Amino acid sequence: ISAPHEQLLLSGPARGHSPIKRSLKRDLQRAHSVQIMIAYFLPSWQLRRQLAHVVQRGGRVQLILGAKSDVLVSRLAAQSLYRRLLRAGIQIYEYQPQVLHAKLIIIDDVVYVGSANLDPRSLNINYELMVRFVSGQVAEQAQGVFKRCMDHCRAVSEEQWTKEHSLWRRFKEHWAYFLLVRVDPYIARRQWRSMPD
Repeated sequence: ISAPHEQLLLSGPARGHSPIKRSLKRDLQRAHSVQIMIAYFLPSWQLRRQLAHVVQRGGRVQLILGAKSDVLVSRLAAQSLYRRLLRAGIQIYEYQPQVLHAKLIIIDDVVYVGSANLDPRSLNINYELMVRFVSGQVAEQAQGVFKRCMDHCRAVSEEQWTKEHSLWRRFKEHWAYFLLVRVDPYIARRQWRSMPD
């Protein structure tokens, strides 16, 4: 077993392009297996496209997202992406027992753990810290955690998702997406820029 290699990734409004986002994009370019368990899932279009490309290359992408959330608008915004993700062949599971606050990303033999979610605030605005491990042993342990959590999840299918969603529900989801992807980052950046040095 190879020795683990750890890398500390810090991001924040004064650090320019997010090292977390840059590292994720680099690892996803050659990924064959991706497992993500995350509280707030609202990745950029580029990250979503990379996840879809993993499946197109014959790989597998599995997401564990929260069936419950302490921020309803975030859950609605994430669900606005479900149909497109499912059509791309990405597997989605909703964690049932309680509110999900985990942040775990496994890309082949690379594991990310820390504070960052996959949403605009975490990837572009907030101060965040992630540790990136390159280790087959660490990845195997993380996959065990992921598998045990899947036992408490409900799988989401495209057919079921389409059947369950009314026009009103889809409207709320798309409105939530607009608020969190367009409005909230704009306001947050303006507030940060107006702060005294």
